[in-house]
This record gives sequence, C-alpha cells and structure tokens, in this order.
Amino acid sequence: MPLPLYLLALVVFAMGTSEFMLAGLLPDIASDLGVSVGTAGTLTSAFAIGMIVGAPLVAALARNWPARGSLLGFVLVFSAAHVVGATTTSFVVLFATRVVAAVANAGFLAVALTAAAGLVPPGRKGRALAVLLSGTTVATIAGVPGGSLLGTVLGWRATFWAVAVVCLPAALGILKGIPPRAGKSDEACEPALRSEISQLRSQRLILVMLLGALVNAATLGSFTFLAPIVTDSAGMARSWISVVLVLFGAGSFVGVTLAGRLSDQRPGLVVAAGGPLLLIGWPALAVLAEHQIAFLVLVFVQGAVSFAVGSTLITRVLYEAAGAPTMAGAYATAALNVGAAVGPLIAAATLGPVGNRGPLWASGFLVLIALLAALPFRPASDGAS
Repeated sequence: MPLPLYLLALVVFAMGTSEFMLAGLLPDIASDLGVSVGTAGTLTSAFAIGMIVGAPLVAALARNWPARGSLLGFVLVFSAAHVVGATTTSFVVLFATRVVAAVANAGFLAVALTAAAGLVPPGRKGRALAVLLSGTTVATIAGVPGGSLLGTVLGWRATFWAVAVVCLPAALGILKGIPPRAGKSDEACEPALRSEISQLRSQRLILVMLLGALVNAATLGSFTFLAPIVTDSAGMARSWISVVLVLFGAGSFVGVTLAGRLSDQRPGLVVAAGGPLLLIGWPALAVLAEHQIAFLVLVFVQGAVSFAVGSTLITRVLYEAAGAPTMAGAYATAALNVGAAVGPLIAAATLGPVGNRGPLWASGFLVLIALLAALPFRPASDGAS
C-alpha cells in the first residue's frame, strides 16, 4: 500500500481519538466548566451531528478543490479547534469547537475516502480503506485509553492538546506525500453536482448506506456503554474497563485487516458470514456477561466481526456510488455517522427498561433489521463492481 495511505490513517487516528475520548473526560469537563455531566454529554451529540451535516455539505463545497489542499486545510482546522477547546473556560465555546472539529473531520474523511480509493488500482479499494480505517481501530486500542489516562494525570485539557499536536506531523506528511489531486478525476470528466446527487436514487446505494448505518449503530451502541457492563454485569473492577476497550479495539483492527483482503472480490461472503455472527454475538454477550472469560472472548470477537462487516459495507458504498466520484466519500461518511449518532441514543433508551445489558440486546435487534433489509438483494451482493 502507498505511504500516503498511512499518513491519512494517522489523521484518522487523531480524529478517532477525539471522537471517542470524551467518554472518560466528561466528569472533569463538567466540573471544570460548571455544568452538569448530562450537559457535558451533549458535546458527543454535537460532534456526531457535525459529522452528519458536514460530510455532504463540505464535500460538495470542496469537490473541485485540489485534494492535497483540502486534506491539509481540514487537518489544520481540526487541530486549531482543539487548541481553542484546550484553552477556553466557556462551555459554549467548547461546544462550538466540537461542531467545528466534527465538520473538519467529516470533510477530511469524505475527501480521504475518495483519495484513498484513487491511490490504488480499482480492484483494491477495500484494502485501501482497511488501511485508512485502521486509524480508527488503533484509536480505540491506544488513543482513547491513552487519552483517558492523560486526562486523569494532567487534566482533560492535556488530552485536547495532545490531539492537536498529533495532527501537525500528519499535516506535514500530507503536504509532502499526497499528490495534489489524489483521488480526483480530470475536471472535464467529473459529473455535475446534480448528477452526483442523483446517484442517491439508486436503491442499491441507499440499501448499502442503510446497512452500513445499522451495523455501525449496533457497534457504537454497545461500545458506548461497555463500561457499566464491565463493572456491574461482569462484576469486574474499574481497572478492567480499559482492558475491555483495548480488547474490542484489537478485535476491530483484526476485523478491518482481514476484511480488507476480501471486501473487493467477496463482499457477499463477509456480510453473509459476519451478519449472522453479529446477530448471535450481541445477545450472547448479554447472556454470558457474568462469565468473565466468555465475556472477554466475545468482546474481542464482536469487535472483529463488527468492523469486518462495517468496513466491507462502507467499501460497497464507494463501489455503488462510482458515478459520484467526488461525493462517494461523503455518502460513506454520512452512513457511518448516522449510525454513530443513532446507535448510542437507541442503546441509552434501553438502559431503564432492560438495565445495563440493554444496549447489547438493542445491537442484536439493529443487526436483525439489517439482515432482513438485505435479504431481497442477497443474490446480487457478491463480487466487485
């Protein structure tokens, strides 16, 4: 894989760390800025909403900009937002920086997905996206636990500073290593924006986006609420929370890596094998939570299968949106983040009626909906487009 792909993955690592790191920082942020923990929790929603709105909007605005300049600009804005966030004493300003950072994140990811696919031969999009998305999985393994530890030792602001600093070598790498129009076709050959948006009339594109959103909703719905399951249902000490998060992240890295080798030529195989495993796995995790060894094994397996299926579906979005070369990445990003926004909300709604294991049952239900929606299209789902 080309070196520029790994430079893009480094930025995705920083952005993934930023997106998920607030879970361990909210109490300190709330205390420092004089708001409730619930109010501080809206920072997570602000980021998700910024991602959903930002992906198509920024991609449309930046569709004729040079790819290298766009990527560099998004990284610098993202870094600057974290500098402001690290220095502000106002919750309103911090909230605004999360929205700005999310829009920059969405814009970067939308362009990077298209650029990554354009850096490799047509039949290797899946492997390229596996490298790119590995930045997110490494963020769950190292970035989020590391950020939580840094916040505990030096305060939540230190974590914001760390994310801002990590972006700087990545920005230099993009400037030096990314071709000016990576992933861009000849402007004369690019379809009009209206034509690219019209690709959303494709039933198969909408289906794949829906499936990607549902699987990601299931994944993040349970991931968000793993901590209380670890300490209450599994009966483990608080120190095991980081271990479980790392296990899930390690599984996700394995899943993305393995799926990257199959998602171009055999996407149907990945979804057909992984979908039922997810459907069984999430309820099994709920039932077996009290059995600690089984719980730890299943956390790793669910991380692997969730990201294998999810990354394959996002790869299929790029294939199905081949007629929208500058907007395909935005469609993939929007699908991911609709799931990221909706999944935790659905999972949270189950906590009262069902208890700590409710999110696991909700994840199984979301996967069931995805599998039922995919059934009519199953015969045509395999093979690369």
